[in-house]
Amino acid sequence: MVSSKRLYNWYISMVAAMCMVLYGYDASVFNSVQASQNWLDWFNLDSKKDTYLIGLINTAYTIGAIVAGFFFGGPIADFLGRRWGMAIGCFVTIIATFVQTFAPFHQLGAFIAGRVIIGLGQGIALTAGPVYIGEMAPPHIRGYIMAFWQLFYSVGSFLAYWINYACSLNRTKLGEWDWKMVVIFQLMVPALIIILLPFQPESPRWHIQKNNNIDAARAALRRIRDTEQEVEEEILVIREALGYEKEAISSGYRALWIDPSVRKRLFIAMLINVGQQLTGQGSLNSYSTAIYKKVWSDTNTINLINALNATCGILFTLNAVWTADRFGRRWLFLVGAAGMGLCMLCVSVVGLSTPDLPNGGKSQPVGIAIVFLLFFFIFFYKPTWGATTWIWTSEVFSMNVRAQAVGMCSQSQNVANTIFNQFFPTFLNNVGLRCLFFFMAMNVVLFIFVWFFVPETKQIPLEEIDVLFGGANHVDKGAQMLGEAESHAVSGHEAKSQADAIERV
Repeated sequence: MVSSKRLYNWYISMVAAMCMVLYGYDASVFNSVQASQNWLDWFNLDSKKDTYLIGLINTAYTIGAIVAGFFFGGPIADFLGRRWGMAIGCFVTIIATFVQTFAPFHQLGAFIAGRVIIGLGQGIALTAGPVYIGEMAPPHIRGYIMAFWQLFYSVGSFLAYWINYACSLNRTKLGEWDWKMVVIFQLMVPALIIILLPFQPESPRWHIQKNNNIDAARAALRRIRDTEQEVEEEILVIREALGYEKEAISSGYRALWIDPSVRKRLFIAMLINVGQQLTGQGSLNSYSTAIYKKVWSDTNTINLINALNATCGILFTLNAVWTADRFGRRWLFLVGAAGMGLCMLCVSVVGLSTPDLPNGGKSQPVGIAIVFLLFFFIFFYKPTWGATTWIWTSEVFSMNVRAQAVGMCSQSQNVANTIFNQFFPTFLNNVGLRCLFFFMAMNVVLFIFVWFFVPETKQIPLEEIDVLFGGANHVDKGAQMLGEAESHAVSGHEAKSQADAIERV
């Protein structure tokens, strides 16, 4: 039977995982509003002529997220705590939501500014969230819990696409509020997170790292661990690892480059995060509306397909819950890359080998086949490169660099998006579904990369994962240093006692 403390551990992890709803909702919002003629008219855009400008609107978000993830997210999470990092990110997201919703008529600059600000907020929240989960969850269920991080991305997409579908059915009545309703609902989840965060414990690792506050760390662990023995053992392991990291190696951004094992992890994790977007999912999530316009001519049909896709995404991500700790991260990466590459090949072949209708779309059977294949792509993506990328990234770094490294690596996704998605609308407009051959090739490259360079990390304690990448065992080294310190303290005490005894004689 699952204990009440274990259930509470799941609950606080789910609150942190809700930060990913922000990311999923926002990416889906931009995709959704592209189908609204009211949005295009409000900002004086033409979906065919202004492809570069539409790409810039999407890129604006990623610029904000990159800046926050690389330079603000880690320091805030380390200085103020993981909870404050999530709360500040959510607050900034709420401010940005109002800026986007109430951008003046024909003032696209205001909307783009809102996109940059929302990127800043989410970059901060998405750095603190996975670090918090990784530090609060026990090793044997860490993979299960982190799988829900990606699940909540799908929940964000689910909310955005179904709200958009409902609004699209009432566009005549709503007018410009058909897209404003979709945007303003973005404040719902961050507001809920801000309300819930004060009532859950801070990371015990942060308490010890920041203030060496053993009592606060012990109090936090007592709320999420079943026995006093588990609490004391974890306190000891954290102290040993941090003791070695403070004495023998540096912390912060400098440590990312001077330790060869950390540098190796950083490069691998960055490539995995970049690869996540180059599988094709990054472009599909931002521009599936534009892609489906190559197949379907009816906007309501496209909105319904997007909503169903998001619904299936939730179900597909649940596969990571039972596979991540059973088969391992590496196995999921390999299966996902192979399956997604095959799906992209099939979509391209079907699209190019079938005739176009006079309206530029495809026949209904061909359209259904392409939609099925893209849904099958999501089936492979969600539990593998979707969920597992976050799991792997959050667990491979030692405490002294974890917040900075996770922030930088996760925002590598947005670096890839910034570079590629800026040009994808033009790419799609010029070559049509042939562009998906690029993603097929990238999945083949990712399969080869994982096979040769990515090690398995399942169920390895966070403080002992350094050995896997050729580094020192921070727990063993820290234990030796603590033992020596205690030995010196004892020796000093004995020497003082002997001196006092001699004086008395």
